[in-house]
Amino acid sequence: MNSSFAIRGFRGALAASTLFTAQFAFAHAMPKQESPAPDSAVVSPAEVSIDFGEALEPSFSTLVVLDASGKQVNTAQSAVDANNKKHMSVALGGLAPGAYQVKWSAVAADGHRTQGHYNFKVK
Repeated sequence: MNSSFAIRGFRGALAASTLFTAQFAFAHAMPKQESPAPDSAVVSPAEVSIDFGEALEPSFSTLVVLDASGKQVNTAQSAVDANNKKHMSVALGGLAPGAYQVKWSAVAADGHRTQGHYNFKVK
């Protein structure tokens, strides 16, 4: 009888652990697709955009583009698409050839914050 309780206890702990892990994994907005793509070489893009796996809180999510010297090159503010809260973009003017870094900070609708960066080059 004790082994029966142990097995049920183990199964219960395993189920709780799986549920917790699943909730944790889905609670963070992580990029699913970036444009331009990381480490790509492109003609000067009109915008930088990122599609995330979770809906974003527009007031607390940002996207900026920096040149090789660390100067911000986007003059417009980034925006989360009102019709697709998983899509954030920022408009760009013409970029000179060179290296650029995209820095993003995303707050999921449930309040969890993630951030990251990646590089691309303009030919």
